[in-house]
Amino acid sequence: MGVFVFLPLILPLTALPIARLAEQHLHPRTTTRLLSWISGVLALCSTLCLGLLGVVGTAQIPGNPLPDAWADPEVRAAVPWDEAVGTGSIVALAVVVVTAAVTLGRHLRGRLRARWALAPLGSSASGFDSGSGVAVLDDEAPYAYAVPGRRGRIVVSTAMLAHLDEDEQRALYAHERAHLTGRHHRHLLVVRLAAAVNPFLAPLRDAVVFAAERWADEEAAEAVGDRRLVARAVGRASLALPRPPATTALAQFAAPGPVPRRVAALLAPGPAVRHWPPAASPAGLAALVAAAGTTVSAMSCLNASAALLLILHTATASHGIGPG
Repeated sequence: MGVFVFLPLILPLTALPIARLAEQHLHPRTTTRLLSWISGVLALCSTLCLGLLGVVGTAQIPGNPLPDAWADPEVRAAVPWDEAVGTGSIVALAVVVVTAAVTLGRHLRGRLRARWALAPLGSSASGFDSGSGVAVLDDEAPYAYAVPGRRGRIVVSTAMLAHLDEDEQRALYAHERAHLTGRHHRHLLVVRLAAAVNPFLAPLRDAVVFAAERWADEEAAEAVGDRRLVARAVGRASLALPRPPATTALAQFAAPGPVPRRVAALLAPGPAVRHWPPAASPAGLAALVAAAGTTVSAMSCLNASAALLLILHTATASHGIGPG
């Protein structure tokens, strides 16, 4: 196994440059998808690394439930780490599992609360168009959210609509509809779980949250055919929100993001649709470093897993299996 088993814990650092540069050099759709995949793979490798280290370390602790052969001197010689490494890895893995469970629990609770909020639409909604999936709630609090599901819906309050003219309302609907068609909630869940698994991935999470909003902005601008209109709608909708913004059951599905940066991007020419930046550019080099780090992380996990399985299989076959 060697030191390769430790690499997945620190290789997420190789993705930090592209997390900072993607906004300026990649289309937000590409940024969202690329960083989501990188985050998911690196987080999975980090978790597997902790699991391998936990097995190696705890196999040598007296009284463990693992087979006696796993603590054989030959195994210790092939995997020269003491119990402290295994114990520390088990503690770290427990923290990772709990943190990820809390993050997933918040996501599921949010979706459940969203269903509860939409359940009485027939009596509380001042308008619901089943064809477009837009529900207008009679509420003095300004908000607008996309609620994913088998039948995704856009929920907007009368207070929010009061701050927008008819054209701006079209831009708002187009933006929220883009969240649904692009299934942005899946990308956001992946990066949030990844950041819970490995804190080094938190910058990628923040980059994807912003990129998802920018993706929806660009889709809305294409749908309405006016970038300045979408910029105006984003700005006016932001001004309508309370300070600090109220947190509701639906807020997790469409965080507003840094509004000044979104408006500035919409007032500029549209981003070029490219799947990969030029190789000689800073963004291209950063993307290559991130791709290399992700590949090395995956290969390190596969190498460590295969080595551990081979060592333990050999020890078990030679000495038999018994309780620890």
